[in-house]
Amino acid sequence: METYTKPISTWDRIMMAITFAEAGEAETARDILDKRSENQQRPETRVRKESEKRAELRM
Repeated sequence: METYTKPISTWDRIMMAITFAEAGEAETARDILDKRSENQQRPETRVRKESEKRAELRM
């Protein structure tokens, strides 16, 4: 029997890490926060400035 588990959101992952850290399990908390870097890379969200595409102002 296969089970499907929904990926844990960033918010849930942070809250889990806080819970473990408060319980004295700092190493486990760090592991939970580092899982994102192994599985998911954050997409590039910055907009690149391209001067050639800007409209030219004329008076």
